[in-house]
Amino acid sequence: MSTGQFEKGYFGQFGGSFVPPELQEVLDYLAEQFERYKDDPEFKEEYLYYLREYVGRENPLTFARNLTEKLGGAKIYLKREDLNHTGAHKINNVIGQILLAKRMGAKRVIAETGAGQHGVATATACAMFNMDCTIYMGEEDTRRQALNVFRMELLGAKVVPVSKGQGRLKDAVDEALNDLVANYKDTFYLLGSAVGPHPFPTMVKHFQSIISEESKRQILMKEGRLPDAVIACAGGGSNAIGAFAHYLDEKSVRLIGVEPEQAATLTKGVPAVLHGFKCLVLLDENGNPQPTYSIAAGLDYPGIGPEHSYLKETGRAEYYTVTNEEVLEAFQILSKTEGIIPALESSHAVAYALKLAPTMARDQILIVNLSGRGDKDVEQVFHMLRK
Repeated sequence: MSTGQFEKGYFGQFGGSFVPPELQEVLDYLAEQFERYKDDPEFKEEYLYYLREYVGRENPLTFARNLTEKLGGAKIYLKREDLNHTGAHKINNVIGQILLAKRMGAKRVIAETGAGQHGVATATACAMFNMDCTIYMGEEDTRRQALNVFRMELLGAKVVPVSKGQGRLKDAVDEALNDLVANYKDTFYLLGSAVGPHPFPTMVKHFQSIISEESKRQILMKEGRLPDAVIACAGGGSNAIGAFAHYLDEKSVRLIGVEPEQAATLTKGVPAVLHGFKCLVLLDENGNPQPTYSIAAGLDYPGIGPEHSYLKETGRAEYYTVTNEEVLEAFQILSKTEGIIPALESSHAVAYALKLAPTMARDQILIVNLSGRGDKDVEQVFHMLRK
């Protein structure tokens, strides 16, 4: 695949932009502005300023000593995205995109959210930059993540519950895209995952790659060498692509994405167009996106980012599934051994690490991307464990 084709938003056969002509014009302009500003020294300086002074980067790469000793295998390091302002990796991308929206003269920002972390991050940045904010969220997810809905409203955002379809993340994305088509002249769609038509997957990867930029530098300082594997959960794929980005050319480093068993897009998906881009998609017998379920609302999506689809097809990254039971166990084990309560999304990555680490030698190294903290999930887990 030539670099030129990659620049147009294609990763092998995946990616692209399959949208109505009026929306294509908006996306072309967005791509042009992103290319203009992403390497602009003033833009980069402002972006890094907010990451440092507002988000709290760089965050630690914590050696999980107790967990490592408990499992008796590879050394486990945790990349602490849970320590960011707003409690997850989502804010990295939000700061970058909102600075772009500001330069493009947008007056209104819209976003979609599943678990609510991207919605909270977007509402937070809109409050700081004094921008009008509307968040689309599946009705089912507003019930599961009621506390995050209140946070978004507290921050001044309007949260619109979406009852169409399953009332989950896919349906929220549908509504956000409809809004953008209707209001593109003054509205910036701040997409939260590495999905959607070009240039969204490329933009999100660019802003999330700060995760692996830091972890690579940190592990070289701590261990004097690269890790043997990097593990991240994969729903739409933003934290995983950020965690993988700076290791893609390091062939000695295994890249491992972990999916929910009931939303195993990369394990069971087929190439199809979803939300204006081509990726691996879970389809039903009629060729429609299949209903999915995950106890982690942020992983409840029938597609995946186009670059992950490409990494799966080429074999550069490996993707595995874990069960809800394994996720709940990982949620509790990390809490009890390290005093760190992980998000249910991140617990998917931890669950796979619990299986992999004991099979590895003691001098081998695992980095687990802890994409978010579990405050938002504690009540949900409380009720699940009581049952």
